[in-house]
Amino acid sequence: MAKYFDVHPDNPQRRTISSVVDLIRDGALVAYPTDSCFALGCRLGNRDGIGRIRSIRNLDDRHHFTLVCENFAQLGQFVHVDNDVFRAIKAATPGSYTFILPATKEVPRQLLHPKKKTVGVRIPDHVVTQTLLAELGEPLLSSTLLLPDEEEPLTQGWEIKERLDHVVDAVVDSGDCGTEPTTVVDFSGGEPEVLRRGAGDPARFE
Repeated sequence: MAKYFDVHPDNPQRRTISSVVDLIRDGALVAYPTDSCFALGCRLGNRDGIGRIRSIRNLDDRHHFTLVCENFAQLGQFVHVDNDVFRAIKAATPGSYTFILPATKEVPRQLLHPKKKTVGVRIPDHVVTQTLLAELGEPLLSSTLLLPDEEEPLTQGWEIKERLDHVVDAVVDSGDCGTEPTTVVDFSGGEPEVLRRGAGDPARFE
């Protein structure tokens, strides 16, 4: 049965955040809010968590997982970013964008696109997510909480707990956070290619 954490959207309770982070460090898979919609998240090396995300979302091995990072210093450990790409991404973050970039050796092989050796990264503009990341001290391996055969992500914490009670370990609820996933921009070829139009304005990359 999933634990349920009610978190203030503007002033997250430190004790509550610490409890969530302790669970994540112990191998938990959590549903948590972002600046686009709810996501599923676990630690980078959590094989069980990765497997459960794949199972919940019915994902194949071509799916790009996302490393949700607190800041650019953290992001730079996991992807290769040249100066031009750095400037383009810097201007759009924090925000509702996911960027596909070549991964460094810090990223476990099972998270990489099998052919392109790329991974998704993003820096969210969301108080609760940022507080979680700061406490955790590392990225959250994440994927949008979009269930198979459903057109929109789940938006209510209580509904997520009700429907995923036996497949996630915790639900972090700070109120509605929207139904639109991030805009996905692929920089792996050097030039930006918008793969998915979402919450972030894609115009700057077109």
